Amino acid sequence: MKFSFLNKTIAVALSLLVLFSTLSVTIKKHFCGDTLVDVAIFTQAKKCGMEMQDMDKPEIVKKSCCKDEIDIIKGQDELKTNSFDDLSSIQKQILFAYSFSYINLFEGLPKQTIPNRDYSPPKIVKDIHVLDETYLI
Repeated sequence: MKFSFLNKTIAVALSLLVLFSTLSVTIKKHFCGDTLVDVAIFTQAKKCGMEMQDMDKPEIVKKSCCKDEIDIIKGQDELKTNSFDDLSSIQKQILFAYSFSYINLFEGLPKQTIPNRDYSPPKIVKDIHVLDETYLI
């Protein structure tokens, strides 16, 4: 049985849905004051260059104007799979009755015997319709 283009498209779309629902993403943002400097998804965010550098005097403490934000979007850890045993008894009976009625919906045709299957038709020597001048109008 050939699958149509629509079936293939739906199958690919559903597989991508499962893939992206289980994917976790980390978004890193670097702000300098209130200004967004860089956003990175798979790498480190670029710094603006105004971060606190190691100072020789540790007793002097300056407050940095830069800040980093990290947003974590978690995906699903487990996918729920159902089996036939997870269904209730009513659901099992309905499923069984539906499948039984669907299978028995179509009746098979009796086997037909063709007595002249192995014989070839006679060769046409003359066009009989033209000879008898019988034309369909």
